[in-house]
Amino acid sequence: MTASHPSDSNPTESTLAARGGWTAAFTTQTSSPPVYMTTAFDIESLEQLDSVTSGREKGYIYTRDGNPNHEAFASDVARLEGAEAGVVTASGMGALTAVLMAMVQSGDHVLAARVLYGRTGQLLNHMVASFGLKVSYFDVADVASIGALVTPQTKLCIVESISNPLLEVADLPGIVAALGDIPLLVDSTFGTPCLIRPIEHGAKLVWHSVSKYLNGHGDVMAGVIVGPSSLVRKIRAMSSLYGVNANPFESWLASRGLRTLPLRMERVCATALKIARFLKSHPQVTNVFYPGLEDHPDHNLAKRLLPRGCGGMLSFDLAGGRSAVDSLFRALAHVIPFSPTLADARTTVSYPAGTSHKFMTAAERAEYGIGDGLVRLSIGLEDPGDLQRDLETGLAAIHG
Repeated sequence: MTASHPSDSNPTESTLAARGGWTAAFTTQTSSPPVYMTTAFDIESLEQLDSVTSGREKGYIYTRDGNPNHEAFASDVARLEGAEAGVVTASGMGALTAVLMAMVQSGDHVLAARVLYGRTGQLLNHMVASFGLKVSYFDVADVASIGALVTPQTKLCIVESISNPLLEVADLPGIVAALGDIPLLVDSTFGTPCLIRPIEHGAKLVWHSVSKYLNGHGDVMAGVIVGPSSLVRKIRAMSSLYGVNANPFESWLASRGLRTLPLRMERVCATALKIARFLKSHPQVTNVFYPGLEDHPDHNLAKRLLPRGCGGMLSFDLAGGRSAVDSLFRALAHVIPFSPTLADARTTVSYPAGTSHKFMTAAERAEYGIGDGLVRLSIGLEDPGDLQRDLETGLAAIHG
C-alpha cells in the first residue's frame, strides 16, 4: 500500500490531523497478518475503478463487498475443506441467510434434517410463513425416506455433519446419493474440517458458525460458507446486499484461532471420549449422546466418516429433569459455567431446551428427544482429570 503524506505546501494543523496516521511505505513482510480496519479503499483513477471491479486488477473498494481479512480467512477455510472459494459473514445465521437468498425463492422446496440447531429451523419456518418457501423435514437416520420427499421444486437440502444437540452423524454419502442433482448444504460446525470434509462426500456447500471451533476462543461472532466459486460468488453478492458481511477484526481474530484448530480438535476429541465414558457410568445420568461410544446408534457410521475423532461436544440426560439441571449448573458455575454457546477454550455447559432449541414447542422437543433433563457439554482444553472431578462434584450436588 502506498503511504499517504501531506503535501509540501505547509498545510494547517486541521489538514495535518485529518490526513495523518500513515507511515512511509516499507518492503519487509509483517510476521503476523495485519488488520485492515478500513471502511473503504482509495481509488487512484476511474481506470483503476474499472480494472478492480472487472477483476483485471487485484484490489478492494468497499469493505461490505470485500476486505483482505475476509478473503484471508474464507480462503483458508476453503482450502481446509477442499472447496474452491468461500465467503465470511457476520454470523453463522448470516451465512445461512445469504445461502438461502442466493439459492431459493418463493415456491421452491427445501429438505432439512428434523434435528438442527434451533435457529436454523426457526429461520426456515419464518421463510415458509413470510416468503412462501416449502420445507420438508426428514429423519437423518432414515436416508431411504428422502427420495419420496423430493419434488421438481426441491432446490436445496440442509443437514448437520454432527447434529446439535443429540450428536447424530449424518450419512453424507448416502444422503448425496438419495438427492441426485439436488445440492447438499452441510452445517459442519461440530465436525470441522479436521474431522470430516463434507465436500469429499459429495456435498455442494459447507457452512460453519465461526464463533465456535474455527475461532475457538469465545471472542468472535462470524460465519463462513465454502463451495464452488460460481455459487460462492452469488452468495457473496447476497451477503453484501443483505448486509450480513463480516467485520475485518473479527475475521482477523478468526484467522488467528484457525491456526491452532488441528491441535485443539485432537485434544477435545480425546477428552470428550473419556468424559462420555465417565458420564455413562454415573448413576445420575440416564443417557449419554456421543458417537464415540460403542452403544451410540451411529457409532459404526462415525468410525467410517469420523476416523480422527467424534469431536468435543456431547450431551447427557439427567433423571431429575429441569430441577436436576439447575442444581448441576449452580454447583458447576465457578468451574464449568453455563454459557449458551460452545467450543470455547474452556469447558461450558448449556441447556438446549432453554437456549438453542427454546423456539421449538415442548411437544416438538419431546418428539426430537430434547428433554427437560438434557445437558449439552462443550469440552475445552482443560486437563481431563480436572474436568471429571468437577463433574463428579457437580453431579453429587443434585441431591445436596
